[in-house]
Amino acid sequence: MESPHGAAVGAEDFGLKGPRGWAFRHVGFSAPPGSLVTVEGPSGSGRTCLLLALTGRMRATEGSAETGGLELPRKAATVRRIAALGPVPGVSELDPAFTVAEHLRERALLQGRYGASLRTLLRPRAERRAAARARIDTALEAAGLDTATLPKAERTSVRDLERLEALRLSVALALIGTPRLLALDDADLKLSPAERTDAWALLRSIADSGTTVLAVCSEAPEGAQVVRTAPAAEDVPTAPTTEKESADAIVEAGRA
Repeated sequence: MESPHGAAVGAEDFGLKGPRGWAFRHVGFSAPPGSLVTVEGPSGSGRTCLLLALTGRMRATEGSAETGGLELPRKAATVRRIAALGPVPGVSELDPAFTVAEHLRERALLQGRYGASLRTLLRPRAERRAAARARIDTALEAAGLDTATLPKAERTSVRDLERLEALRLSVALALIGTPRLLALDDADLKLSPAERTDAWALLRSIADSGTTVLAVCSEAPEGAQVVRTAPAAEDVPTAPTTEKESADAIVEAGRA
């Protein structure tokens, strides 16, 4: 049975072909709600494309997949409403010129404006502000980011954050919308062994709370469900898909 919070995710013979060849192919797996699912594979094997396809941001070419019981790509628009992106280079990156507070306020404002019911929008402004602050505080706690420990608290610029702090901020921003699926790219990139342990503990705690986590990584932690992208030799693209081609694919998925 589908959880009212976490989203089950699965695929069968799933593949995506771009202008330069197959990004990934023959992917199959099934993960229940509240799972920690990791995507492993060599560079250029379509890990990020798979993550974006499963969250409704890219249109696959063959096979089938479902997220939260919603068929992809037919229900991609609905999937985008229940699946939030953490850090994904070129798609959902933090702005280094923004402060932590600016990122949090912007995300809470967008969530309050586009993710709220009409009844909520009609509440007094002070009540809406208090509700937004409560969402921010809840998300920060879930992401394990104590802004009081930052050099300038919430006035700290993103460029001054350590890698793990930036990861926690990206996760907090995604959680403000209380998604059923949290997806993030390069979860363990440029982290020390100790920081990797902390990062995986964070993602495991989010999964344990009920939100399904889908994370691209170089090495999965013990106990995670592993999905591998490793196209057959004859299916490997002659060159990796360019950033513009990836962006065009995301735009096309958004029109679906």
